Amino acid sequence: MVEVLAALVLGLTYTGVAFTRLPKVNIDRPSAAFAGGVLMVLLGVLTPEEALRAIDFNTIALLLGMMVIVSALKVVGFFHLLATKSLALARTPRHLLGLVVAATALASAFFVNDAVVLLFTPIIIQACRYQRVNPIPYLIAAAMASNIGSAATIVGNPQNMLIGITSGIPFARFFLYVLPIAFLSTVALVLVMYLFYRKVLDDGFDQASGLPADAQSYDAPAIWRMLPILGLVLVLFFLSSYLKVGMPLIALACAALVLVVAPARPSTIIKEVDWVLLLFFAGLFVVIGGAHKAGVLDFFISRINLTPDFSGIASMALMSTLVSQLVSNVPLTMLVIPALKGVPGDVLWVALAAGSTLGGNLTIIGAVANIIVVEGASREGVEVRFGEFLKVGAVVTALTVGLAVLILSGEYWLGWLR
Repeated sequence: MVEVLAALVLGLTYTGVAFTRLPKVNIDRPSAAFAGGVLMVLLGVLTPEEALRAIDFNTIALLLGMMVIVSALKVVGFFHLLATKSLALARTPRHLLGLVVAATALASAFFVNDAVVLLFTPIIIQACRYQRVNPIPYLIAAAMASNIGSAATIVGNPQNMLIGITSGIPFARFFLYVLPIAFLSTVALVLVMYLFYRKVLDDGFDQASGLPADAQSYDAPAIWRMLPILGLVLVLFFLSSYLKVGMPLIALACAALVLVVAPARPSTIIKEVDWVLLLFFAGLFVVIGGAHKAGVLDFFISRINLTPDFSGIASMALMSTLVSQLVSNVPLTMLVIPALKGVPGDVLWVALAAGSTLGGNLTIIGAVANIIVVEGASREGVEVRFGEFLKVGAVVTALTVGLAVLILSGEYWLGWLR
């Protein structure tokens, strides 16, 4: 009976999460996860104590620390400055596309990519309107670049944080594993965008002076004051395995330093933190914990190829790509993690990270970053059509996931990825 109840709650929760992937559907993902977690306790699948133990507070702490840092940078206008200064350098449409991809991918590698596209989208539209060019190619490129760039590090997106904390892969090692994939995938994205939008990108700008930066939209002295802290947190992440200090503690410590040093009031920064995302994570942890305890995941886990070789890498990447279109990459990652805990080595963990992130570029609903861009563009009066995104996304996803499988297989064969 417990197994049936757990399966029912798991199915209802993931159905709720899946429906929220559709644009303009008014179903809240965090409420679906939160309700599912509560039901697991109310129906007796988990005790309250077991529900609390099911929550991975290390992942929550890492995500919270990074969100505080990102929120502080947002308040002082760091991302606005980064975007406007980068895009103002463009002198041709091709140049603008390259800058959009480079700036978005680089920022997404070290900050949570959802926050990056949330802040970049209106600036990209402003740049395109000033230069009188169609913003849609640049918005599609930004969404896909954010996913590709975020794959490069453990802190680039929430699913990588889950994988990094659970697997114990050091920050620097994970970065070295995925850096070739992220770099070549970024190049592939630019080439595909040039292929699909060659006529648009061959035209010149009506304006020649670039995007005017709004000096009132960022606080330069405050940004300079916070840059050393930003550099410190990244250096400590890379050295964490040598210092024997966990990334969650590093993130929280630097977040606390930011709250003390930043010129903005701490309450202002804290209000910018996405507390709803933390609730979403906590609820999903409880739901997956209940399903795992009841044995509901056994059937799903038994269908996954857990062989740490080319076939395992390929099947993990393909499965991640397809399933992420239904339930998003974070819920997918939580489903798969219990299966990987007993698998030796790093190879399948990294394959899951690459597949679940790069596979998100297939459709608008494949990743939260895509939806943020599309919804943000809609508020600005720009419509990114599902079919147009899919047309580009199918080629980009096939190329980048294929590159990921080949590169990870090569690293495994050479003995680097074990």
